Amino acid sequence: MRFTFAEAMTDPSYYIPLAQAAEAAGYNGMTIADSLAYPYESDAKYPYTPDGNREFLEGKPFIEALTLTAALGAVTSTLRFNIFVLKLPIRPPALVAKQASSIAALTGNRLGLGVGTSPWPEDYELMNVPFAKRGKRMDECIEIIQGLTTGDYFEFHGEFYDIPKTKMCPAPTAPIPILIGGHADAALRRAARCDGWMHGGGTEDLDELLAKLNKFREEEGTADKPFEVHVISLDGFTVDGVKRLEDKGVTDVIVGFRIPYMIGNDTEPLETKIRNLESFAEHVVSKVNP
Repeated sequence: MRFTFAEAMTDPSYYIPLAQAAEAAGYNGMTIADSLAYPYESDAKYPYTPDGNREFLEGKPFIEALTLTAALGAVTSTLRFNIFVLKLPIRPPALVAKQASSIAALTGNRLGLGVGTSPWPEDYELMNVPFAKRGKRMDECIEIIQGLTTGDYFEFHGEFYDIPKTKMCPAPTAPIPILIGGHADAALRRAARCDGWMHGGGTEDLDELLAKLNKFREEEGTADKPFEVHVISLDGFTVDGVKRLEDKGVTDVIVGFRIPYMIGNDTEPLETKIRNLESFAEHVVSKVNP
C-alpha cells in the first residue's frame, strides 16, 4: 500500500518543509490541490461537503498546482506529487502537456496528473471557456495530453481542438499517469479508460463507487491493466483499516490531519503538522510497510 500526505489551503511557506518531512517519514506521495480564484457570487454547490457549502474556500491561499509541484519536486528526491485534481477543461491542453512533461522530466517521473471538471461555472467564465460540453472537452484534453507527452509527433482534430502534427521535447521517460477525480458515473467511466481514480471523500458509499468503477473497467476492457485507486477513508487511519482497503483494491491511501472545510485561515503551526504526519508514519505506515 502507498500512502499520500494531503495538505492544502495553508501557509504557502509550509509546503516545502512539509514535503521534505513527508518524504523523510516514508510517505510515497503528496497531493497538490488546484483552485484558480474565488468568485464574489456563485450559485454552485461544492460536491464534497454535506450541504454543498463553498464558503470555506474564500480567502484561502492556493499556489498554482503545477508551479507548486515543480517547486516541491526540486527539494525532494522520491516523493511523488499527485494533482488532486487539476481543473482540466478550463486550461489549454497543449500547455498542460508541456507543463506536465517538463515536471516529469525534471523530477524523474514523479508526477501523477489527477484531472477533473470544475464544479464552478465561474472558472469557465474566468478562462473564457464554455461551461457546456465540458465532459466532452475534457475527453479531448486527455487525449491531447496523452499524445503530446509521448515524445512522438502527434496530431488531433476534434470538436474543440485542432492540432497539426507536433512534437514536444523533452518527453518523460515513462507515461504520465492520468488519474480521474469525481464520483459521477461519467467520471468513473472516464477513469476506467485512464490510469486511475481519485476518490474525493464525502458521504457517498465507497463500496458502491468501487463496484461501479470495477464494472466500468470490465465494460471498457481495462480490468486487467495496471490501475491506481486513491482513496480518502477513515479506514486509512488504522492498520486493520488499511488492510480492508487493500482487500477492496485500493492502491493509495490519502491521509490528512485536519478538517479542510473550516472557514478562516489555517492556524495550525507547522511543527504540529509535521508532528502529526510523523506520528501517523510511525504508527501506521511503518506497520503496513515494514
